[in-house]
Amino acid sequence: MVDTSSLRERNARIIDEFRAHGGRVGGPFEGAPMLILHTQGAKSGHERVTPMMFLEEGGRRYVFASKAGADTHPDWYHNLVTHPSVTVEAPTGAGDEIESYAATAVPLAGEERDRIYAEQARRYPGFGEYQAKTSRVIPVVELRRA
Repeated sequence: MVDTSSLRERNARIIDEFRAHGGRVGGPFEGAPMLILHTQGAKSGHERVTPMMFLEEGGRRYVFASKAGADTHPDWYHNLVTHPSVTVEAPTGAGDEIESYAATAVPLAGEERDRIYAEQARRYPGFGEYQAKTSRVIPVVELRRA
């Protein structure tokens, strides 16, 4: 079982570091492209804020519901399936600036999903390991600007 209080504390530290350093964080995520995803809780309706890696390709942004290869989807994925209107905080690429924008979360399927996931696994091999650890197909979600 996952200790949700320690996960919340870890995420809070990552979020604070992200905001304090223009979207950059250290530790296991040092050098990785990070964003903060704001979702609405599927059951509670409360705002949920989650830091995560993303892939930017062709002017589009994607996130991956890997949950480190666990056999269940992460809560944030269930939230955005129920409520696909989300807010994204991401570095602009210009200095230490972070932008916040509304987006629609669109899960990908089939060949497009497979192509994007393969690219993420090529850049960050841990994602290939995550998929190998689980029998579920790890969802890929495009965050389309609203």
